[in-house]
Amino acid sequence: MTATPLLSELTARARTTAHARTSPCPCGATATLTDRPDGTVVRHADTVAKAHAPNTNPTDLTARLTTAARLPGIFLPPLNPSPLALHDRLVTFWPYGTPVDPDDPDAAPWEAAATLLARLHRTPAPAPLPPMRGPLKAVRAITRLRETAGGHPAAAPVLHAWSLLPAWARAEAPQPDTTTLCHGDLHLGQLVRHPAPDGPWLLIDVDDLGVGTPGWDLARPAAWYACGLLPPDEWTRFLTAYRAAGGPAVPADGDPWPALDVPARALTVQTAALAIVKAVTAGRPLDEVEGAVVDACDRMGSVPPELTPGFAK
Repeated sequence: MTATPLLSELTARARTTAHARTSPCPCGATATLTDRPDGTVVRHADTVAKAHAPNTNPTDLTARLTTAARLPGIFLPPLNPSPLALHDRLVTFWPYGTPVDPDDPDAAPWEAAATLLARLHRTPAPAPLPPMRGPLKAVRAITRLRETAGGHPAAAPVLHAWSLLPAWARAEAPQPDTTTLCHGDLHLGQLVRHPAPDGPWLLIDVDDLGVGTPGWDLARPAAWYACGLLPPDEWTRFLTAYRAAGGPAVPADGDPWPALDVPARALTVQTAALAIVKAVTAGRPLDEVEGAVVDACDRMGSVPPELTPGFAK
């Protein structure tokens, strides 16, 4: 990978910050964890530096950092209270945490994820805090689909399913809930153990943190379950733990789907849109999982939302 000026300086800043925290530093190579247009992340020893997406609002990011710092038992706390400007990007620093092992699905911490979400959703949101950005991520996915792969045969059912969503799920109107504290982009990659390697699980990534509809934070596992990609027992573990922790996104008992159907549909559309873009960019056909989410979008046009559990049946 060719080092860009941003990546080179971000690497240097991560090393400097790590050395300031740990003396002597158990030096080794600085690893690039992610290098995408919407975020570059590097790690040196026990310190992680992240360059956030271009045009990130500094006021909003500072408010999100402040919120995470106030929730040390829920979020991994940042090392810097406000972002640093670097090559026209905002940079934050974090302690390193051990991520979920993608090669060990049986060890997925569904209960921990659900409990953290319930605690987050029950925490009074500080003011001011911007809206949770989950719907905006769905809009970006649809925009990429239209610009990159709008002529792909699988694009039509995805765009049709998108058109059926209510305005708030397409970020065209305020969310039904504007007061609940939400993560905004919950998936298993947003959890780490800290202190590493076997501390308690904590949430990471504040980019989409804000106030909004808490059902959105349950939407990805709900969508996977509805698409047949998450086994029923794992979905039950997640939902049961969320309810046991007093999570307000769904009723304490009974059918959760009325609260989850719209967010789950939106996340399915988002996932399908990005799947098509990736397949077209790579010049390959859709794989089995990608085909499953596109098929689910196709069924959304014929299965009314009131049918439970939604669109995949």
